[in-house]
Amino acid sequence: MHILKWVLLGVLLAVSVAEASTTTMVAPVCVEEDRASLMSFKARIVQDTTDILASWTGRDCCNGDWEGVSCGMTGRVTKLQLQRPEKNSEMFMKGTLSAALGNMQFLEVIVISGMKHISGSIPESFSALSRLTQLVLEDNGLGGTIPSSLGHLSSLQILSLSGNHLRGQIPPNIGNLVNLLQLNLAKNSLSGPIPQTFKAFPSLQYFDLSFNELSGGPPSSCGLPKLLDLLLSNNKLTGTIPVQIEGLKSVTTLSLSGNQLRGQIPASISKLQNLWNLNLSRNGLSNPLPTILVSSIPSLLTIDLSYNRFVFGTVPAWIRNKQLSEVHLAGCGLRGALPIFRVSDSITSIDLSDNHFTGGISNFMKNMSSLQKLKLSNNQLRFSLSELKLPDVFSSLDLHSNQIYGSLSNILNRETSGFLEVIDVSNNQITGAIPEFTSGLGLKVLNIGSNKISGHIPSSISNLGELIRLDISRNQIQGTIPTSIGALKKLQWLDLSVNSLTGKISNTLLAIPRLRHANFRANRLCGKIPQGRPFNVFPAAAYAHNLCLCGTPLPPCREAEEWKL
Repeated sequence: MHILKWVLLGVLLAVSVAEASTTTMVAPVCVEEDRASLMSFKARIVQDTTDILASWTGRDCCNGDWEGVSCGMTGRVTKLQLQRPEKNSEMFMKGTLSAALGNMQFLEVIVISGMKHISGSIPESFSALSRLTQLVLEDNGLGGTIPSSLGHLSSLQILSLSGNHLRGQIPPNIGNLVNLLQLNLAKNSLSGPIPQTFKAFPSLQYFDLSFNELSGGPPSSCGLPKLLDLLLSNNKLTGTIPVQIEGLKSVTTLSLSGNQLRGQIPASISKLQNLWNLNLSRNGLSNPLPTILVSSIPSLLTIDLSYNRFVFGTVPAWIRNKQLSEVHLAGCGLRGALPIFRVSDSITSIDLSDNHFTGGISNFMKNMSSLQKLKLSNNQLRFSLSELKLPDVFSSLDLHSNQIYGSLSNILNRETSGFLEVIDVSNNQITGAIPEFTSGLGLKVLNIGSNKISGHIPSSISNLGELIRLDISRNQIQGTIPTSIGALKKLQWLDLSVNSLTGKISNTLLAIPRLRHANFRANRLCGKIPQGRPFNVFPAAAYAHNLCLCGTPLPPCREAEEWKL
């Protein structure tokens, strides 16, 4: 009985304490010092089309109403996260970063990204934020240099300053940030060498310095045991790929494309057991390739060796026999018949353009049921379009500059997949008429220029509602320009030059809001050019060598011509 009494008493006490705590617990009130710093930031933003800062009103920045602001239990601001909605490119903030943010000593996270027009420099005062674990200032308009004082932020795990206008050298003491998991300085104008201090980031998983102007060689010492992604593409790196690259035991993506690297690919690259994406394209690498067994690099799925100084002759056997998803070997000195891949049903993308392939395509395409993108341009291939069997998932076809013949109706018909977005068969020997376009097609690019296509432009071209680029130049097209082209609201590029088109350029084309380029040269067109932008500001050369076009940018129409029009 006594035991039961104490149990009941304990329950009653627990309930009363819980009730007391729920009645006394209130949301923390924002500390005035933090509120003042936030208001200073707001004052430096002169325009905010995101309307985020419009929610920053009242005395309490911790009440949940201040968008992007999070507080801890003590009423101190711990997170400032201001991100532009990805799908709305019209939203931005314009202004500069306030140094007062450096006074918010309890900040753990700063994310100000995608605002496009936040300019000026990164405040030195940020180095006082000793609790900061994330500093993300991506895709703004920040300039100046990276403050070397950021190297004092010893708790930092994520540093991303990509997509700005930062210049100068990368401060060596960024190498002091041994807790970094992600380092992203891509898409700036950074120059000079990659600091030698970047030798040992024991926890680093993502390292991106791509799209800068960095020089010198790639890091020769690779104390990066947990690194998954190494992205150094599109810089001015020179020298050779270091043998020590085998030290990147965990790396899954290695991209050194678009540099000035020379020499051979080191055999040690075959020891990267977890590598699945290898991109060494657009360098000065040369023969011979290292001897690589099919069983080497077991995780490899995508490989791009395009546009180096390789002269392979034939596709290396280990590439042909490996189960790959993407194979890009453009400009690699390949010749003869197109290769046969042993595991062809896994391939989604192939680029063998700018080589010396001859012959047909029928055997090459067998069993490629997963193929989505095919690029075989600038070869000497000769086959009929009727031999081309495109899988249902196919999206992009580039066969320009070969000796391909046949009719467009072989690839554009009622059975054409709605996934197909790009067709470029320009500069071939294709004949016949342009087929009717059925509804439901998702074509964004249609380039059939420089062939022997005749007939007229079908009015059903209006069914290509997603079309961005249309080029039917240098053919034998007759008839008038269909007014239905005006329904192509997404069209940006239109080239109808060097044909036998007659009639006038319809004013319905003024309804195309995004048109940036148009060419009507060398036809038999007559009448007044549509007098509205952009048609009256295109260069006169875009209308030259026709029968009797007139009006700006050509000489004005005569009165008799005006009456007829």
